Order: sequence, then C-alpha cells, then structure tokens
Amino acid sequence: MDSFNDSGANTVKKDKKKRVLIEILSNCAIVVMLVSLCIIGFSGSGAYNTVFSQGGENSPIYRGENTRSEVALMINVYQGNEYLESMLDTMKAYGVHCTFFVGGCWADDNNELIKRIVDEGHEIGNHGYFHKDAKNLSYAQNKSEIVANNDLIKAICGKTPVLFAPPSGSYGKDVLKVCEDLNMKVIMWSRDTIDWRDKNTQTIYTRATDKIEAGDMILAHPTYNTAEALPDILRYYKEHGLNAVTVSQIISKTV
Repeated sequence: MDSFNDSGANTVKKDKKKRVLIEILSNCAIVVMLVSLCIIGFSGSGAYNTVFSQGGENSPIYRGENTRSEVALMINVYQGNEYLESMLDTMKAYGVHCTFFVGGCWADDNNELIKRIVDEGHEIGNHGYFHKDAKNLSYAQNKSEIVANNDLIKAICGKTPVLFAPPSGSYGKDVLKVCEDLNMKVIMWSRDTIDWRDKNTQTIYTRATDKIEAGDMILAHPTYNTAEALPDILRYYKEHGLNAVTVSQIISKTV
C-alpha cells in the first residue's frame, strides 16, 4: 500500500513538472511570435513611408518623396472616355499634370486621346493589355501583357512607358521580375478614391483630400463623379501649397 502511494506521488510530481515545462515553452513561443510580429510591423511601416520598399529597388512603390510639397494623381484607364476629356480640360485649366495608366485594348481604340494626353504634358503609364490579374500570370504571360502595351503606346505617341500599375493592385514575384528586367517600376498608391465603386462626388473629394500629405499618390479613374470632384480637389491642393505632379516626378530622388 505504501509502495503504491509513493509511486502515485512520484507520478504526480513528474506530471506537474511536465506541465510547468510545457507552460514555459508555450510562453516562450508566444513571446517569439509577438517579437516577430513587431519586427514585421515596423518593417512594413518603414517600407510604406519610403519611395522604395525595403525589399529592393524592384519592389512596388506606394508613395513618393515627402520632402517636397507634391502629390500625384494617378488615373487608371480602361473606359470612361466621356469623362476623360472633361478631366483633361480641368487639369489644363489648373496647370497641373498627372499620370494616366492606360490599358492596351483601350489605347488601341483611342489613339487620339493618347496623343492628347501626351501633347498636354501628362505621363503615360502601362496598366496591362487586357486587365489580367498579374499575380496569377507566369513570367512569360506578364511580359507579354506589358511589352505588347508598351509597344502599342510607343507606336501611337512615341513614348515608351517606364511605370507599370498592376490591374486591381495585384502583383507577384514574376511581374516584379519582368519589370526589373524591362527597367520599369511597379506602382501602387497611398490613397484610393474607390471611385469605380462609390459613385459619390463628396466621398471622392474627401478621400482625395482629407489628411493629404506631401508624397501621397492618389488613385482614381475617369468617372462622372471623379470628373465632377476634380476641380475642387485641385483647388484644395493649391490652397494647401501642394503641387500636383506626375508619378515619375514625385518618386524621383532628385529635387
């Protein structure tokens, strides 16, 4: 009987030690995980606030230099001709320039608009040929989408794009490598008007102006409400000492 009690007591002690050891290891694992998350979070915020992310010079660019009083409007175009000309008129009236990221299948049908964009001092960027999800394309497929559009734009206006904005903001390592090989930069944005979804002029204006900072790159599209909000947006920038420039200008490290 005494022998049974001694054995039971030893078993309890061993189980207790085992539980304590497991608890210590679990706590250590949690600490390691939290530290890792903090490091990732710190790195991520640092990348977001610089022209080139910490992943390298072929990493996507989310914003421009914040040392100058500049912001950049970037207009992605696959449709909206009826509003695009109005937006061009507004930009001309305010003396500002922006970057139009155009789709190849749209550009092929709108040569004169492409020429007008370039003639009025705006920048032409590449937005893929058929608005395909770049993240799900192979290296060869991404290259075909980008090069075909580059060649078309050059044939129309004599300018070869040096910037690529992935459709829907979707990208993977293959498209990054393609752009690196083509000496192009992958462009994202720091502010999104979401004008393709939210058809409200005041909402678009607010998203393009509220807490705007030098270096911001603002994404928009040629829509009715964006065209309607644009004069007030540009007026706000001017009144707050911000110059609207092209994406290439704002990401340039040369003052």
